[in-house]
Amino acid sequence: MGRPSEQLPLRRFLSPELQAAILAFILVATTLTVYAPVKQHPFIHIDDYGYVVNNTHLRQLNWETVKWSFTTFHYSNWDPLTWLSHSLDIQLFGMDPGKQHETSMLLHALNAVLLFWLLWKATGYVGRSFVAAAIFALHPVNVEPVAWVAERKTVLAMVFFLLTMIAYRWYASRPAAMRYLVVMALFAMGLMSKPQIITLPFVLLLWDYWPLGRMFAPSEPLPDGHLVGETGGHALVEKTFWWLLLEKVPLLTLSAGSAYLTMKAQWANNTLGGLNSYPFGVRLGNSIVTYVRYLSHAVWPANLAFFYPHAHSSPPLGVLAGSLLLLLLITAVALAARSYRYLTVGWFWFLGTLVPMIEVVQVGNHAMADRYAYVSFVGLFIALCWGVADFAQRWRVSRLLLPLASAAVLAVLAHATTLQLSYWTDDLTLWTHTAEAVPDNAMAENVIGETLQQKGQRDDAMPHFRRAVEMDPLFPFPYLHIGIYDEEHHQPQQAIEQLQKVIDLTQSAAEHMPAIRTQAYVHMSFAYAQLGDHANEEKYLKLAAQQNQAEYDSTSASMP
Repeated sequence: MGRPSEQLPLRRFLSPELQAAILAFILVATTLTVYAPVKQHPFIHIDDYGYVVNNTHLRQLNWETVKWSFTTFHYSNWDPLTWLSHSLDIQLFGMDPGKQHETSMLLHALNAVLLFWLLWKATGYVGRSFVAAAIFALHPVNVEPVAWVAERKTVLAMVFFLLTMIAYRWYASRPAAMRYLVVMALFAMGLMSKPQIITLPFVLLLWDYWPLGRMFAPSEPLPDGHLVGETGGHALVEKTFWWLLLEKVPLLTLSAGSAYLTMKAQWANNTLGGLNSYPFGVRLGNSIVTYVRYLSHAVWPANLAFFYPHAHSSPPLGVLAGSLLLLLLITAVALAARSYRYLTVGWFWFLGTLVPMIEVVQVGNHAMADRYAYVSFVGLFIALCWGVADFAQRWRVSRLLLPLASAAVLAVLAHATTLQLSYWTDDLTLWTHTAEAVPDNAMAENVIGETLQQKGQRDDAMPHFRRAVEMDPLFPFPYLHIGIYDEEHHQPQQAIEQLQKVIDLTQSAAEHMPAIRTQAYVHMSFAYAQLGDHANEEKYLKLAAQQNQAEYDSTSASMP
């Protein structure tokens, strides 16, 4: 390859450092402007209330709060730094949802700047680094972790993910034990924010390949005349793959510890398995198709939703084969593009960082989630920006065309993000959009019904529960709401039919769903009382008491 050049409009008048400072300011200002409406949004009832509003452990920030944060498996995870960040917000701002949203928004802007800094310092390209960071900042798929208070953990973990990568470059420039300990400490803090980043050691291996050039001899010149694999004008020492892998063992040990704690938390809270556990073949097939769905959202982020239901069966053979073929084809191209190492790094960054969230090991009944793309899509943005810039350079595209095209793309993304943010103004708007964006979404219809019930509109809620039953006859929650409604409206026989379906559907997952079974037993007892069947009335009251005691015993046993 010949020596590349990167001509920013002001390059000949400003130093790279001043260019970077100006672009960083623009990045922050744009991000905060686009996300400003989120400061007016309320908490949403899914997780926000359990995480923050009703969590009495966070009301005071003291030693007891710290101890609780580091020992609890609340909400099936071990995220002590995230709990402490929520508690700090409460101490500073009270229970103001706008301030909680504002903190997440500021963390997102910080992540954009850190990504810009990381890419610029590692590659020497100011323009490409800025565009990649700006796409990250403005892509609508990233609205969910910013606009959802309960997902503070995602944006906080990303802060430490990027700081770890920045520190790793510092360590690689002059390896020393103390520098490596800084890398480990930052990584540990990221894992204590959210275990989603456990794949970071493998990302660092990719970073060794490009742009640091530690894995193979440097070959690609940087804009400042140095080579890829140079830091501060000094070439990094080339190492073998196995040496670099061995170097990551302490970090991999931290990943393994985080994975262990996460699995322990999931089992302690009965999150793994249960009602929504599907055979491995079904999960694997859907994971392959889901990778392609994520790709489509990166390229064309339309119909983004809060919840994407998991299919009960394997995808159609044609869809599965086509998805697998596409993934294999892109992988082959990435591996073959040795002269364009960023393609290999970007693609495997995307594939690898999604592995913990691709639902091969299933922890819910969703197929995918926008928040899972927050780290993973960075790899795609890197491959895109460097690939387009190299293409434009090779074909001598006008120097003005690329900045103009980039600005147009960023403007479109900013508009899409503004629109996506508007769906988060309240629960009903969020779930109504979800039902419209993703057809046959029983979860969305059920939550719309529950939201209407909370507003006192019970008659309006019933059609949504009935649609949920039609969409997914194996989903027990709408049967419960219909059964309770029938029982309270003196239709005991219909109520018994609906509530019996709840009991039958949750029979194999009783330990995972104690609350819904307790409610079903209680209202079965009430329905039989209306029929004058006192034997069954007593029977189901006893079953409700037994189920409630079993839930209490299970909760007590799972306390760390």
